[in-house]
Amino acid sequence: MLLFMRTLLAYLKAFAIITLLLLDTLLLIGPMLLLALLKLLIPLPAWRAACSKGVMAIAETWAEGCKLIFAWLTPTVWDIRGGAGLSKQRSYLVVSNHQSWVDIPALVVAFNNKTPYFKFFLKQELIWVPLLGLAFWALDYPFMKRYSKAFLAKHPHLKGKDLEITQAACQKFRNVPVNVVNYLEGTRFTPAKQAAQQSPYRNLLKPKAGGIAFTLAALQGQLDTLLDVTLIYPDGTPPTFTDLLLGRVSRVLIDIQQSSVPAHFSQGDYEGDALFRAEFQAWVTALWQTKDARIDQLRAPASNLPS
Repeated sequence: MLLFMRTLLAYLKAFAIITLLLLDTLLLIGPMLLLALLKLLIPLPAWRAACSKGVMAIAETWAEGCKLIFAWLTPTVWDIRGGAGLSKQRSYLVVSNHQSWVDIPALVVAFNNKTPYFKFFLKQELIWVPLLGLAFWALDYPFMKRYSKAFLAKHPHLKGKDLEITQAACQKFRNVPVNVVNYLEGTRFTPAKQAAQQSPYRNLLKPKAGGIAFTLAALQGQLDTLLDVTLIYPDGTPPTFTDLLLGRVSRVLIDIQQSSVPAHFSQGDYEGDALFRAEFQAWVTALWQTKDARIDQLRAPASNLPS
């Protein structure tokens, strides 16, 4: 009977969380889309800049609401280590390992209202998704166009054009702090994927250097500070979002290491310069080797205690 009551309470809390998240979204999506539409219809630079600030404030308010809902209704402890001195007036490149959908609320808890609101590079096609594309555009998410090697082999005159398009889209960030997130593994970690890749890392998949090189080149030196985030789930198997809703995630360890991005990495030609590509890949490999060892260290019993 006690087990039944605990289970029932957990599901009632999960229902309450979902309801409150929906209310948080519904209350703020209207004002956001209205500002987005006004930004679209009135193409004055000062007006659009003001609308962008308004949309960003709404997005941050929504994220703060989500943080409060999880704080009130779940037992999860967000154990944040590092990240002192973060500022909304600085630009950051965030890289993180990726294991679970819980990784996203973990980053929100760690960085919302401490750094500029998250930016993700999105495929250009997403701008045509009804309402969602407008919201992404209003939030100034950069839409990128990437040509495959096979396509460029057939159309060599377009080499470098994708970077030019993305750099043009990023011009709006020239005097505005940004916080760009990149999951270098490209997908969530699982032992099966690790085995299929024959990954040389104990706790990670192989990192993909091309995406981060493209990001640094597109923003032309603006991302000079790296926030290397390592996410650990001390309970064992990475949880699902349902586990978070049902109160099954006791603690999430969020380790933040801050360092500088080598200045010349925003100027090199990753696709066309073999020496630069090798140097950049060596930097990413060293970053991932350090993270792999860091995960072992953080999982050790002595380090696993809440800070």
